[in-house]
Amino acid sequence: MTGEETRTTTSTTERTPAAAAPRDPGGTPTRAWATRLVVVGIVLSALNLRPAITSLGALLEEVRDGLGMSGGVAGLLTSVPPLCFAVFGVMAPRLARRFGPAAVVCAGMAAITTGLLIRPYAGGTAGFLAASALALMGIAVSNVLMPVIVKRWFPDRVGSMTGLYSMALAAGTSVAAAATVPLTDALGGSWQSGLTVWAALAAAAVLPWLPLVRERGGASTPATGTAAQATGTAAQATGTTADAAERAGERPAPAERTQPPALRITRSRTAWALAVFFGLQATAAYITMGWMAQIFRDAGVPAGTAGLLLAVTMVMGVPLAFVIPRLATRLPNQGPIVVALGVCGLAGYAGLYFAPAGGAWAWALLLGVSNCAFPLALTMVGMRARSGAGVAQLSAFAQSTGYLISIPGPLLVGVLYESSGGWGVPIALMAALMVPQMVVGVLAGRDRTVEEEAAA
Repeated sequence: MTGEETRTTTSTTERTPAAAAPRDPGGTPTRAWATRLVVVGIVLSALNLRPAITSLGALLEEVRDGLGMSGGVAGLLTSVPPLCFAVFGVMAPRLARRFGPAAVVCAGMAAITTGLLIRPYAGGTAGFLAASALALMGIAVSNVLMPVIVKRWFPDRVGSMTGLYSMALAAGTSVAAAATVPLTDALGGSWQSGLTVWAALAAAAVLPWLPLVRERGGASTPATGTAAQATGTAAQATGTTADAAERAGERPAPAERTQPPALRITRSRTAWALAVFFGLQATAAYITMGWMAQIFRDAGVPAGTAGLLLAVTMVMGVPLAFVIPRLATRLPNQGPIVVALGVCGLAGYAGLYFAPAGGAWAWALLLGVSNCAFPLALTMVGMRARSGAGVAQLSAFAQSTGYLISIPGPLLVGVLYESSGGWGVPIALMAALMVPQMVVGVLAGRDRTVEEEAAA
């Protein structure tokens, strides 16, 4: 365990001396099977957090033709993911307090399954957007709660578990981008079938959470469960000894039942810097996922190859999503990593501008490295707060605010593409946004916590 990881989990490990044994959110030792299910659930859930988006990006031209979309409407379609993430992500902490994180993530995977099943056959653009929003709602709440689950179940392995989760997310993203076009061809060439097939992967992700939902429900009697809910959100989010005592049927001392004051997250400059950094990297990511395959296709690259190039961009996150979080937790300041990723992004956009087809594979690789700002942002969420409650609040604030910031980007790219008749202006916009992303990323990477700043 690194020194930085130790710092971010002090409040948890001080209360749980036997940190080597996995513990549940109430502070009691977990059974080995439950810990394994959590790991499997995290991996399967992460695999499903992007295929709904990248599978659509690979078939965007076919979907546009099939539904009669203009470039502006297609840009709106690529802006729906960050909009849903902003609107529904902010609900995740409240839902987790009410039902438990495992239950909310389980419901999120079920929503993804349902949305992916019905959206190709919903009829018309409005139905397609509504069904997509249902799937994206499930993605949104799971996005926010993944860092919370990692912090609660693996407080001494935040870096490595975030890396595992990020690797699975990148793998699901890249596989969907690469396989959607071949799967569509194999299924008869229907874009509806090519999009529907990803519902099976989402259905599989529901299964590991079901026993964990039942486990939570049977962990305490209705009386003690009601008392735990009345205690407040902090004991539930951080796994305090008060919550553990209630699960055991004991009455905690009054001091243990006192709920700490709510964290004034908006008073933290680091929280705002992290939210803006998250928003700008999300802007770049969703422009890439929604439009990069089309950029290559318009440059003369075949549709199948364009999907593979998008997959290469996404698959770069598999190894780097494991390396970057571990490296970040070993550094007191993550600014140098932010700058290195930004420089790769600028180089990739320059290549797309001057020679999109000639150096396509190189630009795909560079933009893939740049997109690894996402696992870095997730890691910094875990490092910039001391407690599980702080991580939950920071995660919800940074992701919801960040996704709000990212909404106009994909839409604006679609409008600029249609109005200018080419990709020069949109690519210039993408490159320009990379500069403030590096600036706020450096600010968010400073060695401090939101609790310190909010209390100042």
